Amino acid sequence: MSPLSRARSAEPAVEDRERSTGELLSEVTSDLQVLFRQEVELAKAEIKEEGAKAGKAAGMLGGAGFAGYMVLLFLSLAAVFALASVMDQGWAALIVAALWGIAGAVLYQRGRAKMRTVSPKPEQTVQTLKEDAEWARHPTT
Repeated sequence: MSPLSRARSAEPAVEDRERSTGELLSEVTSDLQVLFRQEVELAKAEIKEEGAKAGKAAGMLGGAGFAGYMVLLFLSLAAVFALASVMDQGWAALIVAALWGIAGAVLYQRGRAKMRTVSPKPEQTVQTLKEDAEWARHPTT
């Protein structure tokens, strides 16, 4: 079954020999227009889906940054004061900052890994266009 048959409406059976070249050309043009519209709609749907994935990944990165900031602000102060009771306050602040730097790097790596799963190319549309092109080359197979 050809990709164009999905879009065709039920038509009365008419012998191809009795139809004019103009009618056949009009039907082919109409079928190609329907096929093109379907492919554009498929591409839009795929791009919307990938955009949603990218938005979620960006939200995770933003949330990680904000959470890191809040944690850095409050817990760092508490840790610096706690360490300052056993060592110089400057060294205590440096140790706490290094720990939060490590935590930030881990969050960054996880967000980056999520972002890599986003595909900007509409894979399904590309595949169906290849199938349509193959069918157009060999419509009887």
